[in-house]
This record gives sequence, structure tokens and C-alpha cells, in this order.
Amino acid sequence: MKTPVHIQFHDMEASPALERSVREHVHKLELLAPDIMACRVGIDLEQKHKHQGRPYGVRIDLTLPGHVLVVNRVHDEDVYVALRDAFDDMTRQLEEFVRQRWGQEKQHPVPLHGEIVRLNDEGGFGFIRTPAGDEYYFSRDNLASTPFENIQAGNKVQFIPDPGGEGLQARRVSLGKHSVP
Repeated sequence: MKTPVHIQFHDMEASPALERSVREHVHKLELLAPDIMACRVGIDLEQKHKHQGRPYGVRIDLTLPGHVLVVNRVHDEDVYVALRDAFDDMTRQLEEFVRQRWGQEKQHPVPLHGEIVRLNDEGGFGFIRTPAGDEYYFSRDNLASTPFENIQAGNKVQFIPDPGGEGLQARRVSLGKHSVP
């Protein structure tokens, strides 16, 4: 690990085990962005009412060339859970930062168009056929803003394909005047 790591404990004793855990988390961040310049981690034992647990707060400041990413005050009564959650938040921020830096915006799925060809009212599911002839399964939970009872075979729909474990599936199925190419 080449990143300088500064760990501060507030209102609690320093812990070699916590320091090791912090360094392991920072090492994983380095795999995402090897140009991290510094990482500061503050671990606080916060004062609460005696009837409640005493939560720990974690703050992370990650310095990159031209940027500082911050995760502020992740709380939990288990210091390791607070630390894990804070580093999970930092990982998400760092992944987004790296994507933006390299011009790789988040890709949104391309919706498909089709027609409802079969419905099972009792089971609350149906099938959509695309112009290419593929059939996609959907359930009532996959409908966007239309009750299952209001759909029928022949309705034109738009949906997001979702590769399921048991074949082609559709999610976010919406009714309307969708053109079928």
C-alpha cells in the first residue's frame, strides 16, 4: 500500500485491529484508483443517552489529484459495521469518480417494444412478443403504473429486458402508444 493513511481516534483508545481493518479497506480503494494521494479516517465514539447504545461515527476524506471525496458521519453501534458502511459509501463515490474521469457515463438499458400475447389472470403473469419474435415473461410486479387487471392481450408495451435465470424476462413494463418497429 502506497497511500498515506492517517487514522484518528476520538474519545476512544487507538486499536491496532481497527487500524489494520482501515488499511485493508484503503488497499481495496487503491485497486480502483492507484493515484490516491492520501486518506484520512476519523473514528469517533459519540456520546449518547445512557439508555441507548453508544454509536461510533466514521468520516473518510480521500484525496485524489484535483479532488477530495468525503464520506461524513456513518453511524453504528458496532465500530466495524460503521467502518464497513463508510468504506462501502466511499467505494461507490470512487467508482463514480473514476467513471466520470474516464468519460464512461453510466449506461442505461435500452427499452424494447412489443405486444402482450398471453396473460394468466390467476397467476398474475404474462408474455410479451417483440417484433423479432422473442417472448419475454413478466409478472404483475413488473408493471409500471398500470394495474394487472387493466391490461389485455394485444396491448402495445415498452419494457426493459432483464436476463433471468429461467429465460427472457421483462421489467418496468409500461402501456401506452408505443410504436413497434
